[in-house]
Amino acid sequence: MISKNKFISDPEGVNPDKIPAKRLYTGDEIPVIGLGTFGSDHVSADQVAMAVRQAILLGYRHIDCASVYGNEHKIGPVLSELMEGGLERKELWMTSKVWNNMHGEGQVIESCKKSLSDLRLDYLDLYLVHWPFPNHHAAGVDVGSRDPDAVPYIHDNFMKTWRQMETLVETGLVRNIGTSNMTIPKLELVLRDAKIKPSCNEMELHPHFQQQEFFNYVVGKGIIPIGYSPVGSPARPERDRSPEDTADIEDPVIVEIAGRLNVHPAVVCIKWAVQRGQVPIPFSANRDNILSNLKSVVSEPLTDKEMELLAGIDRNCRLIKGQVFLWPDARGWEDLWDPDGEIAD
Repeated sequence: MISKNKFISDPEGVNPDKIPAKRLYTGDEIPVIGLGTFGSDHVSADQVAMAVRQAILLGYRHIDCASVYGNEHKIGPVLSELMEGGLERKELWMTSKVWNNMHGEGQVIESCKKSLSDLRLDYLDLYLVHWPFPNHHAAGVDVGSRDPDAVPYIHDNFMKTWRQMETLVETGLVRNIGTSNMTIPKLELVLRDAKIKPSCNEMELHPHFQQQEFFNYVVGKGIIPIGYSPVGSPARPERDRSPEDTADIEDPVIVEIAGRLNVHPAVVCIKWAVQRGQVPIPFSANRDNILSNLKSVVSEPLTDKEMELLAGIDRNCRLIKGQVFLWPDARGWEDLWDPDGEIAD
């Protein structure tokens, strides 16, 4: 069980003892809400670090990081400062991810050690394979950018990456490992061949993109679903926007529920996520939004009827399509997600 003292200095904060947690198959417990740290290309590393500081002082104990976000070196000094002030490391749940260009032999361990150094930590609570491909791109590229060396999912290669993830657990640098941006057919192969199975799977989840089949599959395998873009990612980069995209926080059902509760529609999305059983990781650099997201999990829950109504507004609207990771012979971004239930090649 996560040990929590009451290290919060903001008088409006939430006692961490009141934030529920979900138990992983390893026995560890992950707080049901975390702060994401992807600034969507418009928030600086310093601003993200300040958001982390505010979040922890308000009562957050779960921070979701990644090497590719380019801000772990700024978050680390904040964590050190807070721990020097009385925050205990065991109270925090810290996640990071290995980026696509570090899948090679020895590179996963190198990347993890770099994240640990930047974050000024001795271990990570969770380490994820950010994408199941070695395909990558330069920062700030547009949606039409392509890696000429990009390849489809190659399971044998992924398992070489996964073996290094397992080594991180065995050597104590990481407590839990997991996957991200996966699909059912890919995850089935990993579960078949893994020595240490994923404890979490990070995936896009919001009311307009509920991924019910995949969600049920993950939960059925004893894996905790972590949901990114939980309010529909209204500040996502331009490269991740398409004309057919819909906006969760403008949905009439969500707006009506928000009106009853006298909250922002984003709070309804967070409540729905937690009550459904996933772990949302919203990001904001705004103190009031950071606080309202946290308070959403300890305030009045949605009714059964409201949960039923929200289940009915799924539009299968994937926002983070991943076009920049496509390989030369791919038919379109859909190939990244195996829509026919078979791994695309």
